Amino acid sequence: MVEPDQNAVEAALVGGRLACDCGGELRPWAHARWRTLRNVTELVRLRPRRARCASCLATHVLLPTTLLLRRRDLAAVIGEALSSRHLDGASLATVAKSAGVLPDTARGWLRRFAERADDIRATFAALAHRYDPQLPPIEARGSPCADALEAIGVAAAAAVRLLGPSPLWDFVAGASGGRLLTNTICPLPGPA
Repeated sequence: MVEPDQNAVEAALVGGRLACDCGGELRPWAHARWRTLRNVTELVRLRPRRARCASCLATHVLLPTTLLLRRRDLAAVIGEALSSRHLDGASLATVAKSAGVLPDTARGWLRRFAERADDIRATFAALAHRYDPQLPPIEARGSPCADALEAIGVAAAAAVRLLGPSPLWDFVAGASGGRLLTNTICPLPGPA
């Protein structure tokens, strides 16, 4: 996951400031296929940069933090839907309408988030305490999904204090490696 500014990503890639999982330097390697992504009011076209590791020769698609892996909607759209349902108690129909998606799509996001809620809570609570070791324990909110969203909020606030402002759901996508809603055999990254 890389920042959304494609010019900054290109500069970092050419400058050798992006690293592979193996620690090797990533180098430019063409582009991935065009993707059409949904925002609430518009479609967004994106063609992510590809990179190749100079050490292990693995190739990577450099997805911006505005996205989640294997999702067609922007992370902010999905995140707002999750918050609307689990914090505000909105109905599935209201969530789907607000996000501009079919109810089955919204149901899939909500179901996957619920399946991963305990892992998400643990990952973001650990990240929050890594960013701010003086934090008190994160308060429980009454359900696994609400607890996970609370941990996300506390981690995001700690990240803002340490690293500066960033859009909430861009932070979440980046911190989760884009894996917030992937299947359960694809683990969330530990706090780096």
